[in-house]
Amino acid sequence: MEWYLIGIIAALLTTLGFVPQIIKMHRTKSAKDVSFTTLLQFSAGAILWTLYGIHLKDTIIIVANTITFVTMVCAIAMYYHFNRK
Repeated sequence: MEWYLIGIIAALLTTLGFVPQIIKMHRTKSAKDVSFTTLLQFSAGAILWTLYGIHLKDTIIIVANTITFVTMVCAIAMYYHFNRK
């Protein structure tokens, strides 16, 4: 059972990993110091992890990485919004 809990904690930490960056972009109204390549790479990784989770039928992997991908889409949208000015 403790491995299940470790999986949930790991999923929460990585799922919320970009939230501070999104908050910073929102507060400063700037994405000047954000790497677009990193956003794309992390998004692609989240998609692949989701597919892997589907293959394994692992709910933690599926849910965590789907949420991560949605978070990354928000970060990419903010990146474009603040960099088009």
